[in-house]
Amino acid sequence: MKATIGMLLLAAAGHTLSVPTVFAQSPEYDVIVKGGRLYDGTGNPWRLVDVGIRADRIVAVGRLDETATAARTIDASGKIVTPGFIDLHSHADGPNYGGRGLRSSNARRRAAPNLVMQGITTVVVNQDGRSLWPIGEQKASLEQLGIGVNAILLVGHGTVRRQVLSSDFRRPSTEAEILRMRGLVRQAMLEGAYGMSAGLEYVPGRWSTTDEVAALTAEIVPFGGVYVAHQRSEGADPMWYWPSEYEARPPSLLDAVRETIEIGERTGATVVASHIKAKGANYWGSSHAAIRLIDAARSRGVSIYADQYPYTTTGSDGSTVLIPGWARRLTDTGDRASRDYRVPLRAALADSETTAALRRDIAHEIARRGGPENVVVFDYPDSTYVGKSVSEIADLRGVSPVDVAIALQLEGYPSRPGGARVRGFSLSDVDIEPYAGRPWAATATDGWVTLPEDGPTHTRVYGTFPRKIKEYAVNRGILSVGDAVRSATSLPAQILALPDRGMVKQGYVADIVVLDLEQLQDNATFFEPHQFPSGVDYVLVNGSVVVDNGAPTWELPGVVISPTASAATNSTGGGEGES
Repeated sequence: MKATIGMLLLAAAGHTLSVPTVFAQSPEYDVIVKGGRLYDGTGNPWRLVDVGIRADRIVAVGRLDETATAARTIDASGKIVTPGFIDLHSHADGPNYGGRGLRSSNARRRAAPNLVMQGITTVVVNQDGRSLWPIGEQKASLEQLGIGVNAILLVGHGTVRRQVLSSDFRRPSTEAEILRMRGLVRQAMLEGAYGMSAGLEYVPGRWSTTDEVAALTAEIVPFGGVYVAHQRSEGADPMWYWPSEYEARPPSLLDAVRETIEIGERTGATVVASHIKAKGANYWGSSHAAIRLIDAARSRGVSIYADQYPYTTTGSDGSTVLIPGWARRLTDTGDRASRDYRVPLRAALADSETTAALRRDIAHEIARRGGPENVVVFDYPDSTYVGKSVSEIADLRGVSPVDVAIALQLEGYPSRPGGARVRGFSLSDVDIEPYAGRPWAATATDGWVTLPEDGPTHTRVYGTFPRKIKEYAVNRGILSVGDAVRSATSLPAQILALPDRGMVKQGYVADIVVLDLEQLQDNATFFEPHQFPSGVDYVLVNGSVVVDNGAPTWELPGVVISPTASAATNSTGGGEGES
């Protein structure tokens, strides 16, 4: 501080000086996101604003005074600002992902770089009916370890079913068993679950009845829980169906949607048809019928939604095997030791009747995986086949697509089912685009945490949310940018009944994304999947920066989000397992 002339004169006269201490003014905000085009999550058009953040909360939205100060100012001019993206269907954690997901001992994995780098700030985990047990232990583990994104936990219907039926699950449950399962679902809700997931196309949910699932779903209703279903079928038939083994008509996508609607109608629960699609070349276009069913149900008051990823290939498409399971079953001890899948295939081909069934099943699987022009080889001993479709290989060899499938096993890797690494592209934009435009369809990855050393993976684990906004909103105009943002933010928040996330609004949690819309692009491909998207410049989770100038910071500010409403003290359930 400069001394005044008067002070100097007083000092010269022998007076003692008392000089006031000067303190630097503390910042008014921790972070200011300045001058961005805000899509606030409601679907409204953008408006030019500044966003002021203090600790983990948004405390100001508007044009801040030029004198406003912050410890960190993010220049968002020329860019768009959105709420953090909420991934309604994620495998970032769960019973099969502990070592590779949010409970990993590796802090780099817990930072979930492939998720935050596409703008995801919250994941909903324990999907497809699979969860840890008990939920309370999973919650405590995540809280103790520290995670890069927020996590919402579901309880798995399949997990509960195994707790009660053990290995005897290939049958409908009894009334007594249902009562015990209801008690376990209620226990999970009391421990912090947000609802229940089901995997009705998988083991053990495949053998459950609609009555069983509805009874368990009723237990989450007093808690305001949500029922999220991988439905019994996603196309003309389930993935477990082979024509030669089953005579009865299997459930279709439309049957499955009707069941989800029925569960919502009977219980009053909010229900979600997970990763909704229309799988198989012979089933493309059926999305319109599914949409009609859902629209009609919503018009009569059923709280049904869906989630969707915007890609033409599924997770199971990545492990496509065109030879049916029964024709690659290793029975001899020596065959099992060598894992030579040519042996059972040759045995099947030795009998004319079995060969006919084999060829019928292969043709069915080729169609279910998108048709011969959409089944592509990614790894094979003959490198000239890599990148080619079954249709292209069939033309080169002058044989049928079914013959190609047989040849791939007989001439390929003996120890690999099918003889090659093959991916089907079983979905079509004929269905993806109509679903994407529906106001009840949320965006979701159906993805997981991954690092480059993990090897082949689905591109959706890196690019889902940027792709939905750039490709389907900006490039194709299937929906507006505002509505694409809504499908990733306030819509899943509405489905989950989150009270303070999903919008950029004063008092809400500071989960924020800053995007350069011109540069936004999902860069992952199936030959080079481990690539971050472009144009995701900044991401904040609970007010902390986890993506800074287009790079992950590896911070772990995420929390486990538990329901804030008081839990119901009574429900219609009870029985063993009730706390």
